[in-house]
Amino acid sequence: MKKIKFILLFIFHLLINNFSSAQQSHEAVIRRLENAEREAILKGDTTMLYQLMSSKIVVQNPENAIVGFRQIISRVKTGKINYASFERSIEKITFIGNTSIVMGKEVLVPQGSSQNAGKTITRRFTNIWMKEKDAWKLVARQATIVSIN
Repeated sequence: MKKIKFILLFIFHLLINNFSSAQQSHEAVIRRLENAEREAILKGDTTMLYQLMSSKIVVQNPENAIVGFRQIISRVKTGKINYASFERSIEKITFIGNTSIVMGKEVLVPQGSSQNAGKTITRRFTNIWMKEKDAWKLVARQATIVSIN
């Protein structure tokens, strides 16, 4: 009986460790994707954004407009989304099934024809990533300005 308890406890321990490792590896992937998306926005790299974003993405942007994929790409191409600097601090990543919810803070400095060009913008964000055909895609985003300096 003690042997069975030991074996069951050992199997339980292995399962918990495997789950924890999987969670950590998924989190590392999401952190890399978050950084790739941030860099693509910073560089105006629409080719990378095509790879990272779902064509069905919906965004509640800081200007209180709900936009989709085409509007985002257009805003990047026309310089409406154009930043001299863009930093993102992830505070929480949560997984629910094939969905990842990322929350945190962004600090950026718009430039050119972007709204608030030259000012430092701090905002809170939520990004939602979903696994589509074995690849994580950004499917939803919300950003709220908390200060402009």
